Amino acid sequence: MSTSAPRPLLFLDVDGPLIPFGGVPRQYPARGEEPDPDPCGPGRNPLLSRIDPSHGPRLAALPCELVWATTWMADANECVAPRLGLPPLPVVAWPERSATDEQDARDGLHWKTRTLVERAAGRPFAWVDDEITDTDRAWVATHHRRPALLRRVDARLGLTDADFAALGAWLSDVSTTLPP
Repeated sequence: MSTSAPRPLLFLDVDGPLIPFGGVPRQYPARGEEPDPDPCGPGRNPLLSRIDPSHGPRLAALPCELVWATTWMADANECVAPRLGLPPLPVVAWPERSATDEQDARDGLHWKTRTLVERAAGRPFAWVDDEITDTDRAWVATHHRRPALLRRVDARLGLTDADFAALGAWLSDVSTTLPP
C-alpha cells in the first residue's frame, strides 16, 4: 500500500485578496438566481459584493489544500465560501496575543507568520495576503524547512490573473517534487 505525501497548503486571507479595497469597486451578484437571503449578505457587509465568484473554481483547481487564514475565522465558511462556490474549508485558529507577538510587531513580523508556519507542520505552503513583507519571507525561510511561497496581493486589486498564474506554477512545481 503506497501513500502519497499530503498536498501543499494554501493559506488564504479574505480582506484584500478576495475583497479588494481600491479603485472603483466591481459589484458581483450573489451566486444563485434569488436575492441572497443569508445573514452575511450585502446588507450586513456591503463589501461582500466585491467578491468575484469566478475565483472559487480557480482556487479549487489549484493542486493544494485550501485553508482560511483570516480574521473572518468561521465566518469565512458562512459568508465567503458560498459566494465562491467552495465547500467549508479548514480555518486557522489564531492564538491569544502574547509578548512574543508584540516583539514580532516591533521587528516587522506579521502576527500571522508564526502561527501559519506552526499550522503547516512541515508541509509546503503558499500564503496569500495583502500584508506580507520581506521580514515575513526571511523568517519563514529560516524557520520552515519545506518550500513556502508568500504571495503579497495588492489589496486595491485583489487576486489577479498574475497571482493565479504564480500560485498555479509554484504549487504544480512543488507537487511534482514532493516525496511519495
